[in-house]
Amino acid sequence: MALNMVIAPLWFPFLATKAFPGQHLINSIAGVYLGPIWAAVIAAIVGVMRNALGIGTIYAFPGGIPGGIIVGLMYNFLRKFLDEKKALISALFEPVGTLFVGAPLALFMVSPLAPLFGQESMSLAPGGYLITLLYLWVGWGASCIPGSVIAFMVLVTLEKSGLNRRIMFGEKNEVEGR
Repeated sequence: MALNMVIAPLWFPFLATKAFPGQHLINSIAGVYLGPIWAAVIAAIVGVMRNALGIGTIYAFPGGIPGGIIVGLMYNFLRKFLDEKKALISALFEPVGTLFVGAPLALFMVSPLAPLFGQESMSLAPGGYLITLLYLWVGWGASCIPGSVIAFMVLVTLEKSGLNRRIMFGEKNEVEGR
């Protein structure tokens, strides 16, 4: 969480969103190293902190939490069939959670509430639900795709340097146990 707050000012405006690839970078790393529950907790806490600092929006929650959950679930699934190094590919599934779970949640649960939080520009687009969903997909895609790719590169680098779940937590890979 500390790293996320250090890089939190590195957001950029994109359409009506505040794109922050760092959130998705942290989601992917947390999902792989800590699992889906802790990735969700970290995303929620960072969302609160970014909003408190004025550099986040109410979309930080549906835009952050599902991505970390999907990465953690996918990593746990892939470890049953692949060695740990190959299972790192799960970091690239963060956009699946963000775009295909988080964006619809945001569309139907958060967008109607945006004006109540002083974020009128982030409520439903004049074209309706489909246009708003497209805005979310494009805007969030500009954030979560680079964030997850960077996370994958960081995870591969950490793996090559010997820092992985086996070393950090003493875990055995399920594939090795066969």
